[in-house]
Amino acid sequence: MIRHGKLKFGKLVSRSALGAALAFGVVAGGATISTPAYAQKGFSKPFVAAAQPVQEGLGQIETQKNSGADVSAAVSALKPQVEAAAAAASTPKDMMTAGQFLLNLGTLGEDMMLRQRGVQMILDSGQLEAAKVPQFQYYLGNFAYSNKEYATAASALKAAKAGGYSESNLVPLMLQSYADAGQPAQAIAALKELIATQKAAGQPVPADWTSRGSLIAYKANMGKEAAELATMQAQADPTPLNWLNAAQMTRSFNQFDGQISLDLFRLMDRSGALDADAQYTRNEYKEYIETADPRRFPGEVVRIIDKGVSKGALDGSEQWIKESRQTASGRVASDKASLSGDVASAKSNGRSAQALADAFLNYGDAAQAEELYAAALSAGGQIDRDLIYTRMGIAQLDQGKIAEAKDSFTKVNGSRAPVANLWLAYAETQA
Repeated sequence: MIRHGKLKFGKLVSRSALGAALAFGVVAGGATISTPAYAQKGFSKPFVAAAQPVQEGLGQIETQKNSGADVSAAVSALKPQVEAAAAAASTPKDMMTAGQFLLNLGTLGEDMMLRQRGVQMILDSGQLEAAKVPQFQYYLGNFAYSNKEYATAASALKAAKAGGYSESNLVPLMLQSYADAGQPAQAIAALKELIATQKAAGQPVPADWTSRGSLIAYKANMGKEAAELATMQAQADPTPLNWLNAAQMTRSFNQFDGQISLDLFRLMDRSGALDADAQYTRNEYKEYIETADPRRFPGEVVRIIDKGVSKGALDGSEQWIKESRQTASGRVASDKASLSGDVASAKSNGRSAQALADAFLNYGDAAQAEELYAAALSAGGQIDRDLIYTRMGIAQLDQGKIAEAKDSFTKVNGSRAPVANLWLAYAETQA
């Protein structure tokens, strides 16, 4: 089961967040409407007739609101007049001011639909100064999302981002808007473009972008993208839970055999994923032990059991845990004693060298394991090169040989590639 921390957008645009830009009569100059001057100011006569009482009413409600009074009844009473003014708007100036009316009444009455319509009308008027357009696109996206008009929200938020507007929740909200509109592929495509732009500018990719994107991709069954984004999230924010999610995403969309799974569990161990809360790691510990096998990799099994018990993920009194540890620990001494004498003879045979390297890696002797994996590659024969390069990379990483490990992981192909890519990502965080 994939675990994600609760994802939050933060608050949608509040009345205070709109600030002076949305205050009555401020946007684009917000000229006061008077009948004698309407033509010179670009207003139509019908709009002026409808707008004057609205202008006065909004001012009165604003004063009442500021004094702490309940203005809900006053807002409801003024709404038909605001709607009439909006319907009478015909010139760009009319539309700009009518949009302000809708927006201000919606803000005073906390009516998201009025606010959305107001911002949309302001943008459609063409009267908003260019520097403020991205900001108002952001407002439009927020209001539209709140009103469950997800396609409108996604389009507006994308325009806000393209216009250079910066707000912490903008990209996650845009991605979720696409997803809620039934367009997860567009969400991921937009995210990839933004990630490419960030990287080209030498800027880090925010973790909340990748966390939102990975969850969207996961729910849309976009396995490759889900794993890639979860991995990027872990690189950007290398917490145990993020590495656990990256490993689980990788596993969820691939059919790994036991040996590939073992190397994925080893990644969980070394990256700290197994240090996540015990409620999230119990199954991973149990499957790790079963996959490693007390008879095949006894040293590793003993260590993982002891670690799991110390973390509270395993119950040391549970019968199968006790039996597994007993079986493994009973083999360690004799198994380790036999290894050193086999090194010289094993190097001339690829399969023998590979098997012996596996044994040394299981006991934590990374240097000897690396030497034997290299010997296996040189000897050739019936060997699994992708397995060897994966585990040689692990042995190198265990020794702090970051560059060598990265080189080894890049040589892995086939069904092991997803796990090797995850190891490569982890290695990059160790440099």
